[in-house]
Amino acid sequence: MSESALSETLPVIDLDVFLSQPTQSIRVQEECNKAADALITYGALLVHDSRVSEEDNDAFLDLIEDYFAQPVEDLKKDERPEIHYQVGVTLENTEKPKCAVDEPCLDIIANLDPAERPLDISGHHPDPKCRFFWKMGTPPPYETEYPALNAPNVVPQAPRISEKWESTMEKWGHSMKNAVENIAEMTAIGLGLRREFIKDAGKYGPHLLGPTASDLVKYGKNDTILAGFHTDLNCLTIHGRSRYPGLNIWARNTGKRIPVRFPSTGRYLLVQAGKQIEHLTGGLIKAGFHEVVVNEATLQTVERRKETHSDRPNIRISSTFFWHLSSDYELVPIHKLSERANAFNLSQTVDQRTVYERMKVGQQVQK
Repeated sequence: MSESALSETLPVIDLDVFLSQPTQSIRVQEECNKAADALITYGALLVHDSRVSEEDNDAFLDLIEDYFAQPVEDLKKDERPEIHYQVGVTLENTEKPKCAVDEPCLDIIANLDPAERPLDISGHHPDPKCRFFWKMGTPPPYETEYPALNAPNVVPQAPRISEKWESTMEKWGHSMKNAVENIAEMTAIGLGLRREFIKDAGKYGPHLLGPTASDLVKYGKNDTILAGFHTDLNCLTIHGRSRYPGLNIWARNTGKRIPVRFPSTGRYLLVQAGKQIEHLTGGLIKAGFHEVVVNEATLQTVERRKETHSDRPNIRISSTFFWHLSSDYELVPIHKLSERANAFNLSQTVDQRTVYERMKVGQQVQK
């Protein structure tokens, strides 16, 4: 694929093929290889899944928009700073992009072509986005070395929001969870592993539905950083379609910035690789760097929605779901994948050589 084509789109993986045909069929094997290759090459892929409902996505986006359009004093009722915001709301200018003070990450930026670099995060400013964390993990049936947070999920107090909050969060969250677990299965097959290898490793993961919200009235200036250049520490991250563009990712094999574009209609989701699958594969799959910014396409969408949806708040929602490996799972790079990674990385112009030490997932999260 040419670099110009590479910058236009991500591979689309068809879950319908995987779910409707025998695992050993040629079509399924080809689609699984395509999924693994996409994560190796791009750190991301698009998923077509007919089970996903556009109506469910719209209902979710409407609810989260309405939630974050509330007065800040109402939002503050849902903050839980005493437990490090691990459930409930995190308000704007709280989360900081780790990369701004991480030398290896800054080296990666420095080695990119200046035209392909992310927006400057050197000012160390916290992100202006807000977030809401909703737990969606299954507690393990054994005593864990990393006791799950005991705090219950937070349900907002406003009646018009609270009455549909849990059902909407659970419905859309499970749609994304089902899809990402199928992608985990397909990726395992494509890597030459047992189908359930990655999925089983995440059976009791502390999965989180963590939508973000950015106020495009307050932070709607071109080139505003909404989420600074970073990777995710979990295994796989999955998103539904946002109403506003602005997400950029970087392909490892070219160093090119790719604006993520969903097909204009249809049942699609975006999957990105995180640090846990990087560790597991010995760096064959790399956690994908990404940022969310206000760009010309964002501003054009803002103006268009002012005309077509004048009654809706101008808030950019990202319906992010973080799929984790189980906290007690032992992260050890798979030998045959590490060997492939070493050979693959030799062909790269720039690569940070990383030692992936044996550790529990819980340790990796705490680092």
